[in-house]
Amino acid sequence: MSKSTEYIEVYGAREHNLKDINVKIPRNELVVITGLSGSGKSSLAFDTIFAEGQRRYIETFSAYARQFLGGLERPDVDKIEGLSPVIAIEQKTTNKNPRSTVGTVTELYDYLRLLFARVSDAYSLTTGRKLVSYTEEQILEAIKKNYGGEKIMLTAPVIRSRKGHYHELFVQMAKKGYGQARIDGELTDIEYDLKLDRYKTHDIDIVIDRWIIGESASENRMEKSLKTAMEMGEGTIGIQQLGGTEIEYFSKNLMDAETGHSLALPEPNTFSFNSPKGSCPSCKGLGTIKKINTDYFVENPKLSINQGGLLPLEDLKSNKWILTQIKNILEIFGLGLATPMKDVPAEALDYMYNGCNKEFNKDLKYAGISKKIKISFDGLIPFMEEIIEDKDSYESVLLERHFTTEETCPDCKGARLQPGSLSFKIDGKNIAEVNGLSLSDFKEWLVEVRGTFSEKKAIIAHEILKEIETRLQFLLDVGLEYLSLSRSSKTLSGGESQRIRLATQIGSQLVNVLYILDEPSIGLHQRDNERLIKSLKNLRDIGNSVLVVEHDKDMIMEADEVLDIGPRAGKFGGEILWQGKPKDLLKADTITADYINGKRKIEIPAERRKGNGKNIILKGATGNNLKNVTLDIPLGKLVVVTGISGSGKSSLINGTLYPILNKHFYRAVQEPLPFKKIEGLEHIDKIVDVDQTPIGRTPRSNPATYTGMFTDIRNLFSELPESKIRGYKPGRFSFNVKGGRCETCQGGGLKVIEMNFLPDVYVHCETCNGKRFNRETLEVRYKGKSISDVLEMTIDEAVDFFQPIPKIFSRVKTLQDVGLGYITMGQQSTTLSGGEAQRIKLATELAKRQTGNTLYILDEPTTGLHFEDVKVLMDAINKLVELGNSFIIIEHNMDVIKLADHIIDVGPEGGKHGGEIIAKGTPEEIIKSKKSLTGKYLKKEM
Repeated sequence: MSKSTEYIEVYGAREHNLKDINVKIPRNELVVITGLSGSGKSSLAFDTIFAEGQRRYIETFSAYARQFLGGLERPDVDKIEGLSPVIAIEQKTTNKNPRSTVGTVTELYDYLRLLFARVSDAYSLTTGRKLVSYTEEQILEAIKKNYGGEKIMLTAPVIRSRKGHYHELFVQMAKKGYGQARIDGELTDIEYDLKLDRYKTHDIDIVIDRWIIGESASENRMEKSLKTAMEMGEGTIGIQQLGGTEIEYFSKNLMDAETGHSLALPEPNTFSFNSPKGSCPSCKGLGTIKKINTDYFVENPKLSINQGGLLPLEDLKSNKWILTQIKNILEIFGLGLATPMKDVPAEALDYMYNGCNKEFNKDLKYAGISKKIKISFDGLIPFMEEIIEDKDSYESVLLERHFTTEETCPDCKGARLQPGSLSFKIDGKNIAEVNGLSLSDFKEWLVEVRGTFSEKKAIIAHEILKEIETRLQFLLDVGLEYLSLSRSSKTLSGGESQRIRLATQIGSQLVNVLYILDEPSIGLHQRDNERLIKSLKNLRDIGNSVLVVEHDKDMIMEADEVLDIGPRAGKFGGEILWQGKPKDLLKADTITADYINGKRKIEIPAERRKGNGKNIILKGATGNNLKNVTLDIPLGKLVVVTGISGSGKSSLINGTLYPILNKHFYRAVQEPLPFKKIEGLEHIDKIVDVDQTPIGRTPRSNPATYTGMFTDIRNLFSELPESKIRGYKPGRFSFNVKGGRCETCQGGGLKVIEMNFLPDVYVHCETCNGKRFNRETLEVRYKGKSISDVLEMTIDEAVDFFQPIPKIFSRVKTLQDVGLGYITMGQQSTTLSGGEAQRIKLATELAKRQTGNTLYILDEPTTGLHFEDVKVLMDAINKLVELGNSFIIIEHNMDVIKLADHIIDVGPEGGKHGGEIIAKGTPEEIIKSKKSLTGKYLKKEM
């Protein structure tokens, strides 16, 4: 390619907060867009360039097809030139479907199924012997060879170890003219009145023909008889010598030659857990079943059933019959519905839960007679199971939510497939075992297995293996060697699912495409970062343009071109401050440049906090890849958990510790991963998990409503003299209820105009001009501002405005403290980034009354944060720690790690090579550790 660089040229971009900017982005290079959070990086990359690329692509469809895709708005930009097809790889799009696994997302599992369908050997489930299959010609050959000159009987197995009297079967056979059958090893004549013992299991073979091998009369009809026998025996026949007792079986399916146990030949969908041909029948291919857990039935044993002590009955209020049955059971024991649950004997509970069919005599001591109580009750549990199976009633949803726990399916042990599918093996492993290997072990297995194939199979397998190996290599390149193909997609972190999609894209080997990535380094340890950058360069080198929105120092320095957007966030951002080569960035005058060349930095504290001397100790955690870990968390400190991706940090904190605490404080339903015991819960009084999920899913939710200050603002407005005169209550100032809101747009401020073939257009409501309220409501003003003006203020303006009102001021101030001064009070939650949503949650916590004994858990809070924002965030967190609270942060960002009072490093590697705590202590102590990889990178920082 000649050196004349081509550009993607953007003119007049005004989307969100972009200030009418023009920018030229070189094509076929790795370009990084950086800048403060909220400065407009995503608005440029996703909402302008990607949205326009997407829209142009959809424009090429016919009008008919477009109506199904939903319209796409034209981004607010004058023109974009030089745009190639765009693929965006974001973090948000993970599949929450329980059937989706890493294998199905990357399509590796599809190839693996094909491999097993073509080159696996089948083994008997009972005896473990290899199963064999014959064609009809081979069967005839074998019979002639083995039984030369002998008298033999040809039989067709029709019943295999099943109970029943089979009277109809014999009548049917007699009508067809068959005279004899071998029943349970005995030759018997078929009579019209033949009946077997109904309660015993039987083996029945019908005698089809008698042959003398080598005699011409037999030879002539052999093929025809064999065909008849094959049809009746569903592909299996038996040969028995006259006078002998043993039968030799032959089958054109796969079959165990001794027992006659046969399997159908495999197809790829035999191994699919999403198809009824392959999935385990009891869990329908999910690997887990919902099981009713009786521990949830009684919460407060002091209450009686009348007072609501037995919880399932509360959800089944409408069912009087059950109540009568339970009353009868209690009556036998001389108790009633008013007896507290703790006084009900275990036997009675067993009858109530698991059912009872008996008759009891009870003496009525005053009447001098005895009364018969007859009970036939199936039990609460079977009854509830029946309702849950139904799925369509509201009751079933309630019962499932309140009383079931997910357990591994007892039949397939979580393998998701039926026994038949698991009897196919390659090199001694069935598909579920291969699926459970970590990707690095899977790679080794593929190498080993090549040598075990016969010549014919090697030719078949060669192509499939090649496909699997190339795809696998890309997954290993982006640092995912610790995942297994069977890992469910919904348990992946945002960074992991993004890198899986990246690997799938590299695997598709497209060229001349513009890839836009949103912070691919999230959740990556420094070490894996280098591999990721290599993968991105690989994408660029095969002829693609790669555009990355990123805050990571390494990524910025490795780019071909850097765009720095700023100067601040929100409406104070949206301009391109600097563009050029990374090495020139050091001389630039921007906040980003200051952090990279060290003019500004996040200061390391002079001394680490001592904590309050109390600890929470979690013993014997063994979930996922944890190897019997004992976790000791000092309270009153900022504790950071670090380690390679996949080393077990999330299993330990999010999977074990958080659910235990959540269950303890809030009776949450989520089951923690297995552990032995936990000590020290008495030292904290609440637990808060601050994650990056959006704070609201509707445009009606905004920072003011989420933090709760909108209620106070409405109360303030309703207390004004003008409101008193008009009789306005706080509800008058809500845009969600009738009264004060503009009814034309129902308080939304926007109206959707549906254009049938074109995208929906949002316009300001013509009645209220986007103010959300009606004229009368807006006439009430406080310090000259109406309620609508208040919603349009930025947080910074609101801090000055609400200075005199402490209740509102404290909340606004905390939002400003966590660096969100640029968002408006009424900004729709749907337009907030993950990092912003997380900081709003943090601010809401900061504003609450502090007990000083709260434990906060944050999972990678620096996602989407610029160096400057990390500083602001850490200041907010340190404030909370100063008040005596404890923090556990899972993090890869060195700037956060170096501020920790106590580091717990999990490792040493990912997957099965991880799951141990390899170092703990202050950052100064971690640096000295030989085993800790984090220590190695931390040393450079300090």
